[in-house]
Formats: sequence, C-alpha cells, structure tokens
Amino acid sequence: MIHTVNVDVSLDEVSLKSYFPHCKKSKNLFRNKGVFFIMAIKSPKETAQAFVGVGKAKANLSSTNMILLGILAGAYIGFGSELATMVGHDASKFVGVGLSKFMFGAVFSIGLMLVIIAGAELFTGNNLIFLGVCEGSVPASKMLKNWVLVYIGNFIGSILVAWLMYNTGLWKTANLAVGAKALNIAVGKVNLDFSTAFFRAIMCNWFVCLAVWMAIAAQDATGKIFSCFFIIMAFVASGFEHCVANMYFIPAGMFLKGNADVVATSGAAAEKLANLNFGGFMGNLIPVTLGNIVGGALLVGGIYYLIFIKPDKAQAASQSTNIKA
Repeated sequence: MIHTVNVDVSLDEVSLKSYFPHCKKSKNLFRNKGVFFIMAIKSPKETAQAFVGVGKAKANLSSTNMILLGILAGAYIGFGSELATMVGHDASKFVGVGLSKFMFGAVFSIGLMLVIIAGAELFTGNNLIFLGVCEGSVPASKMLKNWVLVYIGNFIGSILVAWLMYNTGLWKTANLAVGAKALNIAVGKVNLDFSTAFFRAIMCNWFVCLAVWMAIAAQDATGKIFSCFFIIMAFVASGFEHCVANMYFIPAGMFLKGNADVVATSGAAAEKLANLNFGGFMGNLIPVTLGNIVGGALLVGGIYYLIFIKPDKAQAASQSTNIKA
C-alpha cells in the first residue's frame, strides 16, 4: 500500500520519518516534487525477519497470557462464525451458491481482523512460530507449549461463544432457518472422512497463515484489514477446514441437535445426524488440526525460512568461518 503526503519541498526525509516512524529504510519512502510516497508494507524478506521476532515474543508469553489470549482468539473466531451463519443462512436462494459462499467468507473474516488488530493468540496463526524454531531463536519445546496452551484457550473461547449464541435464541431467526443452517454446517463437518478433512485443513491454514503473514507485512490498520479480508474470504468460500472455527461450528450444532423442530427444518439425514456427538467432534478436530499444522508451519513458515532466512544464516556462518581462519 502507498500513502501520498503533500508537504513543503523543504522538508527533508529525516524530518518526515519522525512523523512516520514505520518508514525505517529509504526504500520505504521516496519523494517526487514535494510529494512523499510512503510504502506502508514490508518486503517478503523483511516480513520473514520480523516474524522471527514475533514468534520469539509469542513463545515467551506467560502461560496465563497464552491461555487468556487464546480464549479471546477462540471467541473472535466464534464471532465471525456466528455472523457468517446468520448472514449466509438463506443467501443461496437469492444470489446463488457461489455468491452465498463469498458472503459467508466475507463476514467470517472479522474473526482474524479482531485477532490481529485487537490482539489475541490463534493456534493456526501461531503455527508460523515454526519459522523461529527453524531459525534457532525459539526452542521447539516453547513452540509446542504455546501451541498446546493457545489451542486449549481457543477451544474454551469458541465453545463459550457457541453456548452464548445458543442461549440468545437467535437461532430461531427466520422460522428456525438460522438454527437449521448451523446444524447442517456441523453435520457436514462431522461426516467428513479423515483424509478429506486433513487435506482441506492443509489448504485452509496455507491461506490463513498467508493472511497473518501479509498482516505482519502491512504497517497500518487498513493494510492489515485488507490482508485478513481477502485471504480469509477465499479460504472460507472455498470450503476448507479450520480447527478453531470448527470448535465453534460443531458445538453450535450439538447444542441444537436436541431441538426436534430445528432438526426437522434442517432436513438432516438421521444416519448423518447420529455422528454429531463428542466422538464425531474429535474425529473432525484431529485431522483438521494436523492438516492445519502442515499447511501453516511447513508450507508457509518452513518454505519462507528456506527462501529468506536460511541463506542469510549460511552466509553469516561462512563469513564467521573466514574470519576465524
């Protein structure tokens, strides 16, 4: 993103940078006839270097903060999930399946916006801490601790919002159509086979971690919002599987399963509805969590480490060896 700022031609670059501290390098700031152009975004290599520090900071959070921030992230993803259910429950009747999926994904994206801008710890985004492990600044034990505690927090926050939404009674909206939509979403998820859920989850967190990556690259709120919106909309509209979102969607359906009117409105087949239980919940979360780790840690964090961080480490090691020699 480029911001243009009209200033007096006598104002030098150093003075302007005091107003725009994120412009740390000359390539982020250039002038043409009194107009300064400010590049409010890091390069891919700068983003990789920045995420080494971000990952280290996340890994060094206290256990209490990991859990509390994890609860917030789970709740925020729950906010996006319930809004998507409300907005998308009947959209396909009016705009078709494709555009209804777009709408569902578009409003769901508020979840990651809240995580990034308001501040929270999301398991799927934190899969990028793996980059810091590869770089050597984050011990694998600290990464795993963060993943476990944040995952627990996400689980608590997501189910809390699902329970709160059930108690609002808003699932009764449009003659139970919202509740029926929520139930059908959950039924669909618990009836996925292991491999389907796993591969959809890989694709999901490839997208999600790219959204987080781009949000770290962006240096203003507008850039962060757009980074979240387009990429998250894309993964949701595509139909991929996100473990934290499923911590909301599946319990939301489980709460509604006992309501005969909602079940009747949903038209869910009895044999598929029977899988909507704790076993079905875990049967979805396990492959989706594993797939999310592959998509985020390996396909984003791992590959960008190989491209942007490892060569610099190798060069530094070579220079150190030459100096000692």
